[in-house]
Amino acid sequence: MTDSTADDDMQLLVIGLDAGCRPVLESLFDAGNAPTLESLFEMGSSGPLESQIPPWTASAWPSMYTGKNPGKHGVFDFLSFDGYEWDVVNSTHVRERPVWELLSEHGLTSVVVNLPVTHPASEFDGALIPGMTAPEDPACHPEGILEDVKMACGDYRIYPQSGPEPDHSIEGYENTVELRGEAFRYLCRRMEPDFGFLQFQQTDSVFHERPGDKEAIEAVYNEVDTQIEATLEEVDPENVLIVSDHGMGKITGDEFRINEFLREKDYLQARSGGEGMPDWSRAWENDLLEGQDASEHEESPVEKAMNVAAKVGITTQRVAGALDRVGLKEPIGRRVPNDMIRAASEQVDFPESEVYMRSKSELGLRINLEGREPNGTVPESEYESVRKAVIKQLSDVTTPDGKPMFDAVGPRESFFEGPYLDHAPDIVTVPTEFNNALVADLGREQFGEPMETWNHKQTGVVAAAGPAFDEDHSLEGEDATLFDIAPTICSLFDVPIDAEMDGETLPIIDAGAEAEYPAYEPEPITATDDRAVEDRLSDLGYL
Repeated sequence: MTDSTADDDMQLLVIGLDAGCRPVLESLFDAGNAPTLESLFEMGSSGPLESQIPPWTASAWPSMYTGKNPGKHGVFDFLSFDGYEWDVVNSTHVRERPVWELLSEHGLTSVVVNLPVTHPASEFDGALIPGMTAPEDPACHPEGILEDVKMACGDYRIYPQSGPEPDHSIEGYENTVELRGEAFRYLCRRMEPDFGFLQFQQTDSVFHERPGDKEAIEAVYNEVDTQIEATLEEVDPENVLIVSDHGMGKITGDEFRINEFLREKDYLQARSGGEGMPDWSRAWENDLLEGQDASEHEESPVEKAMNVAAKVGITTQRVAGALDRVGLKEPIGRRVPNDMIRAASEQVDFPESEVYMRSKSELGLRINLEGREPNGTVPESEYESVRKAVIKQLSDVTTPDGKPMFDAVGPRESFFEGPYLDHAPDIVTVPTEFNNALVADLGREQFGEPMETWNHKQTGVVAAAGPAFDEDHSLEGEDATLFDIAPTICSLFDVPIDAEMDGETLPIIDAGAEAEYPAYEPEPITATDDRAVEDRLSDLGYL
């Protein structure tokens, strides 16, 4: 970075590290695996950045880039629900203005690469390549820009696993990260933007896919560091802001199958045979042998193993790894009939249930309310009494070793506000220190060993370096949250802060003035009709 003030210099580069946090970064710094990141932290001001509830990618990044809580922007999960059915969220579900569109309205140009939940891209002054929840080869802005990126950089992919052959190798991660940096730098050369936002997703997904694999984690961060170094050298931004949407850590507590708890308390009924709603198995659907019906072939050893695995609780998104560990390596994606998957699972019987968890990533429960849900069973006059009773019962839950299961259980109004509050779960549950895990599984004991040994924590990280920031002002103890990032970006550019934003400018820069903006008018909501996206989220354990 330099102190140059030329008109074509990038004034601010934001680097997004999905799941970045001090415990992970410190171990990398100590090993010398991320020297560029380490130097940015040392030369600038840094501290913890608290995420939101829920601290999951699909909801947290929109909260960061709009500066508003999910009750205002409308995205609470990887899934959006219509009755009991669902779709994977995309940018049309985000009902508030992204900060780069706000900058565009004030004559500033941006390049945004790989931010989750930004597909399909809207028009603004600049360029955008979407990130997670987008299909591979998504529509970008401006139209045709991805083809130009591929010609200039050799290739581009959102997911390492989406190539001709699924690639879970370390080299596959490194290649994806490298292409991310090359694409961003190409767009910066072409656009000469005032603002840049480059996000790296592999810093999160490596923990989900290869938990505890020190070699893979170090390789991912080493390549991220290499790309940051190359970007700083070529783009030469005046100021740099490093942010993360949440943290990451080991899950050493218990896994709580909350729908089993609700069944024991007679709030929930289950059914099997694939007849429950919604058809959650859509996220698990596998291509059959080409042109062959599920009932037309003999059950293979892999299918028999799948059947047993499902019945004892190994969900389909984890079955591939389980089979691989026992030596059955043939690709199950083309060998397991959908009907068998459904038959080996229990589902919520909605017409007979009062309360249920519909998605573990929501961190909450939905009441099956008459007049709201298609088969609602709880009269509106009983809504509050049922909700209070369930909150009380869950608040009293302890793990098998006698420790509290939750840090907090409460009504959604205690966590969210805004016009999309009705999209939130009725009851929000916050596991103790995020060291316990919640799942929606049925058919197993209420408590057990966590299926995922690493998962999200609520505390991420922020670091700021450059002449616009007071680098001597520590962010330790400032209670910074991800909602503060958008106001901080506005303040740096002297763009009026949307008065409806929930955050405040970080105290390392003078806060700008606020303004009332016209209501945002996003595109009509459209479905993400791409099974590969669902499969990818399932592989990562989000579905």
